[in-house]
Amino acid sequence: MTTLKAVRGTRDLLPPETELWNRIESTARAVFRRYNFGEIRTPIFEDTQLFARGVGEETDIVSKEMFTWEDRARAQSEKAQSLTLRPENTAGVVRAFIEHGLGESGMLQKLYYIGPQFRRERPQRGRYRQFTQIGAEVIGPPSSGSESPLRDAEVLEMLATYLDKLGITGWTLLINSVGTASDRPRYIAVLKEALRAVAPQMCGDCQRRAETNPLRVLDCKVPEDQPIIETLPRIADYLDDESNAHFAAVREALDACGVAYEISHRLVRGFDYYTRTTFEFQHGGLGAQNALLGGGRYDGLSEIIGGQKAPGIGFAIGEDRLVLTLQASAGHASPTLADAYIAPLGGMLNAPALVLARELRRDGLRIEVGDGSFRIKKSFETGDKLARNIVLLGEHELQSGMLTVKNFASGEQTKVAREQLAAALAPPHE
Repeated sequence: MTTLKAVRGTRDLLPPETELWNRIESTARAVFRRYNFGEIRTPIFEDTQLFARGVGEETDIVSKEMFTWEDRARAQSEKAQSLTLRPENTAGVVRAFIEHGLGESGMLQKLYYIGPQFRRERPQRGRYRQFTQIGAEVIGPPSSGSESPLRDAEVLEMLATYLDKLGITGWTLLINSVGTASDRPRYIAVLKEALRAVAPQMCGDCQRRAETNPLRVLDCKVPEDQPIIETLPRIADYLDDESNAHFAAVREALDACGVAYEISHRLVRGFDYYTRTTFEFQHGGLGAQNALLGGGRYDGLSEIIGGQKAPGIGFAIGEDRLVLTLQASAGHASPTLADAYIAPLGGMLNAPALVLARELRRDGLRIEVGDGSFRIKKSFETGDKLARNIVLLGEHELQSGMLTVKNFASGEQTKVAREQLAAALAPPHE
């Protein structure tokens, strides 16, 4: 019989690596809470039209990478519906914003999410067909201040704080402005004309994008195409006064906060809904695919998918990329040792050992419990693999209330009163 395995492009996350994932996510929740973000959880599949209209028919994601199927009608009164596993979550959040009337309060909505996304792309290091993103969106009616460049700067400052809190150093923030819906057509017309002469010399993807989505040519990573791309017109030369003023205000606020950045005239994002500020945090430890996270402003997305005007800005963090970065800087995750391994010296002491473990766990300690059938040598060998200390629980210890404790690192063995045991076993930093 064939052994069943995880589907290509997916994977199982196991301890101790999952401890690193939990730290990344808990840090995100703690940092986002400081900025008054609340969590939103949307379905992992949506109507296909949400992504076709919101992300863009000609984007690589919609045209090549979505997991889409027809949800057949179960009764004559029902209609079949095309459904898609979400390839990104901004469109879903904005759909929820519209559907639940969140803009009717007139207040700015600050929402974050943590969850799986799905793209049918070639699996590679740090890129999977099912992957986890941490993201946030700031959206609201214009009267809420959602169009303000201050919102852009605040999001970028929050991300810098988050990466610093995780201990990720050496990151680079790249920013650009891709203008408004009226700026871009002027630039795209000029860009298409410039590409007409040079696209035949570029990679196959660039040749296709030159016609269908020319902005994406600027994001090409093929080394041979870079000299050509450097000669192409810059969008900064085609922005109107309002877009230039917005971008200048974002930079001014970042300068005031001390958040370092570089202007990258080639920085665009892969979705049609982006406007004005776009950004990307990069890290050299990731190699050629060095983007940690990215995002930007999407002032017209709500209207594209049927809502009222509700400018917004957001980002998505590929959690796999953060894990790789942290592992590269600190080595592979090693198991976190329990505070103590309780070794009952005989089968009759199994129940008292569990009672003792219950007491210590209530005090916040991480405890492993052995089995009274183990020989003392096996208890010590097992305890040394799982915990920092071993607590021997024999008949004498149970009656006297004085427990024998040995620290594996120092080799020191002491007697500790039961009521003082939790304090004696607590990690040094506690």
